[in-house]
Amino acid sequence: MTADENLKACCAAAYSSDVVALLLGDSYHPGGTTLTRRLADALGLVSGSRVLDVASGRGTTALLLADAYDLRVDGVDYSPANTALAQGSAAATGLTEKVTFTTGDAEQLPYPEGAFEAVVCECALCTFPDKAKAAAEFARVLKAGGRVGITDVTAEPGRLPAELSTLAARIACIADARSLAEYAEILTAAGLRTLRTERHDQAMLRMIDQIEARLNLLRLTAADRLAAAGMDTAAAPAVLNAARTAVSNGALGYALLVAEKPQAAQGHPPAPVRPMA
Repeated sequence: MTADENLKACCAAAYSSDVVALLLGDSYHPGGTTLTRRLADALGLVSGSRVLDVASGRGTTALLLADAYDLRVDGVDYSPANTALAQGSAAATGLTEKVTFTTGDAEQLPYPEGAFEAVVCECALCTFPDKAKAAAEFARVLKAGGRVGITDVTAEPGRLPAELSTLAARIACIADARSLAEYAEILTAAGLRTLRTERHDQAMLRMIDQIEARLNLLRLTAADRLAAAGMDTAAAPAVLNAARTAVSNGALGYALLVAEKPQAAQGHPPAPVRPMA
């Protein structure tokens, strides 16, 4: 197994664990479903459109898009356990005709060129070892005029403290996160034109507070599960405080980006982005 494959396997194992679900809740990213809806609105999605959710996890985003926006959604995740859980959730909510989940690699998407009107990726691009390759795959599977919507951790790597530069921090979406400008550059290099960027750093602070509160509760009610998951609860307060400080000084944050795959030269001009409320 290569170093990149090992990292992907570590991330997949972490994000399919029950302890992570207890710490993060239903949405594994800052802003939760409120920010997912904001992202979906920015994409200007049309009922019946086909959308790909990359790193779909347990299916929260994909199921929301299928149900609330009447979309046909494919979810792809590196973890077979997540795929099975997401498919089970689709069955439980009666959405199996609108949502399908597949195990696959974001850097080698198992879909044909031009298959989707939109691609979404929430709090995951930062964990991919080859971000440029993943962005190129987003562009490949998009139709001309289609859009990519991303919400992700932003960071100034050179300014992160040591506590936020470990393997555990990378799996936690911090150590290899990039600046908002660099994410836009990665998308541009893949042939995508950035239409919108927004900062949502307060959502990161709220998630840090949520993790701390849930961790304190789990120490009292499920200490054995934390230990079995290999979680270093003694080190957690220092890491959480370092993250708060990093958000406060601008070294760490959260952002939303929307980019578009240009129409062919002979095609029609792209539709404007729907105004945000």
